Amino acid sequence: MAFPKIGNLAPAFSLKNQAGRDILLKDYKGKKNVVLYFYPKASTPGCTVQACAIRDTRAEFDALDAVVLGVSPDAPAKLQKFIDKYDLNFDLLAD
Repeated sequence: MAFPKIGNLAPAFSLKNQAGRDILLKDYKGKKNVVLYFYPKASTPGCTVQACAIRDTRAEFDALDAVVLGVSPDAPAKLQKFIDKYDLNFDLLAD
């Protein structure tokens, strides 16, 4: 399996966020830098540390005009619980 490299363009996608709303990558084109990060399961120890670190550095992403989108196989309802439990300040997407 070939892994993407930093700087590679992401393929076009449409995924549901924690609220069940469709998020389309093309909606950010020319407006924001997009940081996609992938994690295996919400509320697991490693994923929680990672998500909270992103939450805590939000100002740095904002300074780079970047939006962060976390992607996992979790259902939108589980993503919302993860956001609520850890006060996450970015969208999580269900894949």
